[in-house]
Amino acid sequence: MNVAFIPVRGGSKSIPLKNIKPMCGKPLVYWTVAAACGCAKIDKVYVATDSEKIRETLLEVKQQEKNEAFQKLEVIGRSAESASDTASTEFAMLEFANEHAFDHIVLIQATSPLLTAEDLDRGFALYEEADTDSVLSVVRQKRFNWKVAKDGTAQALNYDYFHRPRRQEFDGYCVENGAFYITSKERLCETGNRISGKVKAVEMSEDTFFEIDEPSDWQIIEKMLERRLHGAQEKTDQDEKKAIKMFLTDCDGCLTDGGMYYSENGDELKKFSTLDGLGMRLMREKGILCGIVTGENTKLVARRAEKLHLDILKMGIKDKLSVVKELCGQYGISLQEVAYVGDDINDKELLAAVGFSASVPGAMDEVKEIVAYVTKRQGGSGAVREVIECILSGRK
Repeated sequence: MNVAFIPVRGGSKSIPLKNIKPMCGKPLVYWTVAAACGCAKIDKVYVATDSEKIRETLLEVKQQEKNEAFQKLEVIGRSAESASDTASTEFAMLEFANEHAFDHIVLIQATSPLLTAEDLDRGFALYEEADTDSVLSVVRQKRFNWKVAKDGTAQALNYDYFHRPRRQEFDGYCVENGAFYITSKERLCETGNRISGKVKAVEMSEDTFFEIDEPSDWQIIEKMLERRLHGAQEKTDQDEKKAIKMFLTDCDGCLTDGGMYYSENGDELKKFSTLDGLGMRLMREKGILCGIVTGENTKLVARRAEKLHLDILKMGIKDKLSVVKELCGQYGISLQEVAYVGDDINDKELLAAVGFSASVPGAMDEVKEIVAYVTKRQGGSGAVREVIECILSGRK
């Protein structure tokens, strides 16, 4: 059993309650917990704290977090002695080891919010290699080091200043960044140290050189994390939108407001938006197949599809996913190249399978929870057009 151990305390003096101070909208410790929970090799994530405030904050985060991986998280106590200013991290690790069963442990520092699950994956891959007893994280630095004697004379330590290397030719050296350490329980208890035996190092990105000890460190790392999150979101958005080759939508609640209107003669009426109609035309001009896949089977829907010159109309459909899979086979595309707009529980299976999913404000909550995008406009008032604009903007 592999466990992550993240010791945090409430007594930070440079930045009070540093570990739960918001960074990019989340408590600082959230970012390392998220990385640990996202690592497939870690079975349980323990955060040990002496602070009731930190404990309450983490339990609230666990309750609100939609990612099921956060169920790995368990918040435990630690003694006042292990949380003192003078106690070593090893003291806290040994205290934990005496009370919990596990085979291998990864110590993670909450002050390294740039740590990712991928970093930990690489660390465990290295740890599982033959002749490896421990692993630590490092950052490669390409700086010229000097040693200055008491009399002021200086000596170069890692280069020949008569043959100063260019950066691209200089291997540099590795610095321990304090993000994580992996070892076995047996070695931890035997040596009393976080690493021992044959130690290997896994390199992390240059940004992770910094740890949060002072307020100035906080500002630097928060900016780095903001840039990373923004870049990741842009990439996700592009990946979701750029490859769409087929655009499909449900009818009632999406192309219409979901209302049932009847004339004095008992004729059924529906309210459509011209905005959606123009949007469909724009999609087709881009070479994207457009259509309606709906559980309804009415002449009104058929007339609307005909007016919009849609490529696809599938009505009276109960198993929408199967029908869309058949369409993908017919047109030679994958489900990841399909976008679908739906609003009810009979759309969930298809929404979960396609490359880009969207819904409307009036949709069922369980539908809105799983889609990539929820429109601001209501169904029948340009919601489908809003989704189309979202997709087309990703194709530019």
